[in-house]
Amino acid sequence: MDIRALHEDDLDLICRHREEMFRDAGRGDDVLLPMTAHFREWLKPRLRDGDYFGFMMVDHGAVIAGIGLMLIDWPPHPLHPAQHKRGYVLNVFVEPAYRQRGLARELMKLAEAAFIGRGVGYAVLHATDKGKPLYQRLGWTGTSEMAKTLDIASACAN
Repeated sequence: MDIRALHEDDLDLICRHREEMFRDAGRGDDVLLPMTAHFREWLKPRLRDGDYFGFMMVDHGAVIAGIGLMLIDWPPHPLHPAQHKRGYVLNVFVEPAYRQRGLARELMKLAEAAFIGRGVGYAVLHATDKGKPLYQRLGWTGTSEMAKTLDIASACAN
């Protein structure tokens, strides 16, 4: 098993991993296909300039797992009072045939080391129901974050 950093040529693979991750969480093509098209355009420049980074695991030449990482600008906060960045973990994906072998755990360890190496001491992620037990075992905890989807189309029509 080899581990390598993401590079620009991984665009299609990252998009597929993201789509499969959400499909595995119960989302359908009605949402996933438009999301992937927009995500691809969003990702291209960030992958090129390194704002989106991460790792892939490769077994005999085939990518079998991946993780995406970002640094997000965030004001100093009680959980990181002297820093204005947070690490953000996204798109953790392991091919079904390779699950339950500790690969996601290894990817998360790489993520934490990458953030620490960039001087970032606080990180967040959004977990699927399937992923929560792993993240909890690794010391990740829930936060008080809340979310709301806003109706942009209606607001623009008025």
